[in-house]
Amino acid sequence: MRVTLDPPSLVMPVTPGSSAHAWKPSVFESDDTPADPALLERLERSVHGMDLATPPVVLPDFHHKRNVEMPSSIAIATRETVRPTLTSAAVNCGMALMAFDAEQPSERAITEFFSRVRERLPYPASNQRDLTADEVARCALDGARFAAERYGIDPADLDRMEEGGRLDLDVYGGIARARRQLPWLLIQLSRFRFGIVGPSNHFIELQRVEEIYEPATAERLGITAGQLTLQYHGGGGILTGAIGRLFGRRVDYPRKHRAVMAMQKPLYHLATAGSVAEMRTRLALYFRDGCPPVPRHHPEGERLLLANALAMNYGFAFRMATYAALRGIAREVLGTNDDRLIVDSPHDSMYEEDFRGESVVVHRHNSSRAFPASKMAGHPVFAVTGQPVLLPGTNRTSSFLCVAAEGADAALNTTCHGTGTIIASFEKRGLSGVDPLGRSTMRFRYDTADPERTPQLDDRGVGEGLNILVRNGIVRPVARMRPIAVMS
Repeated sequence: MRVTLDPPSLVMPVTPGSSAHAWKPSVFESDDTPADPALLERLERSVHGMDLATPPVVLPDFHHKRNVEMPSSIAIATRETVRPTLTSAAVNCGMALMAFDAEQPSERAITEFFSRVRERLPYPASNQRDLTADEVARCALDGARFAAERYGIDPADLDRMEEGGRLDLDVYGGIARARRQLPWLLIQLSRFRFGIVGPSNHFIELQRVEEIYEPATAERLGITAGQLTLQYHGGGGILTGAIGRLFGRRVDYPRKHRAVMAMQKPLYHLATAGSVAEMRTRLALYFRDGCPPVPRHHPEGERLLLANALAMNYGFAFRMATYAALRGIAREVLGTNDDRLIVDSPHDSMYEEDFRGESVVVHRHNSSRAFPASKMAGHPVFAVTGQPVLLPGTNRTSSFLCVAAEGADAALNTTCHGTGTIIASFEKRGLSGVDPLGRSTMRFRYDTADPERTPQLDDRGVGEGLNILVRNGIVRPVARMRPIAVMS
C-alpha cells in the first residue's frame, strides 16, 4: 500500500540552529586516507534539512555498502526526530573481546577449538528451537541479564557490556507495555539461531597480546602482555532485524523478511490502531516507500524507541549467549579457567544521549560509542579508564584495544568500528606490504575442516586508522593483539 501524504501532525517544524542551514560534516581523515569527496557530498545531501544537533561525524574507514541507506563509519544526532535509516535495520551488531590466562595453544588444539565451534554454533544453523517463547520475551525485556542467568555467567561480566547489557524500558512505558509490543510471529521466529556467529564479515579470532601501551589501564581492564584473547564480531539475532523492518521499507529487504512483514506489519501497526487518525499516521510512516522520520515526542516516536530498546536488549542477550558458548569451548579444549569479558559493544545503534547538555537521538552506523571517563561516573572500572573500544584490523593484521579519550566529544563520542577498507587501500596502493616477520594466520571456514594459511601484512593500514583517532583525541591505545587463527 502506498500513501503519498503525511498526516498534518507529522510535519516537523524547523528548529533554530538545526535544519535552518546545511551542515558540513566533521571529517576525521589524513593525507594518506582522505574521505571520498563524492561520498561526503552524498552524505551532505542526505542530511540536508534534518533537525541536526551538531554536524554529522565522519570517521576513518568511511565507505558505503550498496544494501544500506547510509555510509558506514558515521554518527548523526537529531533533536526532534528518530530516523532509523541513519543506522542499520538490524541494530546491535557488535564486537567483543574476551581474555584467558593461557599460553598460545598448539595448532592441534586450535584446530580442535574451531571444530567444536562448528559443532556448537553451526552455520547454516539447524531448525532446532534454542529458546521458548517466554525466553525470547525475557531476552527482549531483560537483555543480557537473562542470558547471564541462563548460562551461569558471572554478573560482573555485565559491567563490561555497553549499558550493562540492557536498555531501561521504564522511560518508554515499562515492562508491561513492552511485553504487549512484542509481536507473536517475531517471537516464534526468534526462538531459532540464538547466539550463532556465521560467516560474511562476522568472525571469531584467536589472538595474542603483543604490546601494552598503558600498563595501569590494561591491568584495570584485565589485559596482560603475552595473554591469549578471543575477539568476535556477531549480529544481534533474528529479532533485531525483524523489528527494524517493521518501521518502514528498508533498502536491505530480503525476500524472507518480505513474507514475514506481509503478515506481521498490518497486525502490528493497523490492527492495534486506536483511531482512524492513528491508522492514517501509521500508514504514512510504515507502509510507504522509504522510511520517513518519526517525531521523537509523538506517540509513534515513543513506540519506535520502545521497539528499538527491545531489539537492543535481545541483541545483548544474543551476544552474551555467544560469549557463554565460546567460553565453554575454550575451557573444554584449551584448558582455560580464569577467563573474562573485556568489552562488548554494538556498532549499529540508536540511543538517547546527553550531548553538551542537550538530549539528542544519536544514530551510529558501523561506528561505536566511545564515552570518556567523565561520562562513565559510577562504573566500577570505566569511570577510571574510560569506555573500552575495539579497533579491529583484519585477520592479516593486528587489532587494538583502546579506551575513549576526553576529546571524543568532538566526534559525538563515537569511533570507527574497524579499518578494513583502509588496510585494503594501503595494500592496493603499495603503502603496506607483507609482514616483515613472515607470520601467517590459520583460517578456518564453516564448510571445511582443514585450515588455510593466510600470509599476514604489516600494521601500516590499521595503524593509520588508529593514528587519526589518537591525533584527534578520540581514543588512547591500550594494547595490540596479533591474530593466530580465525573462523569467518
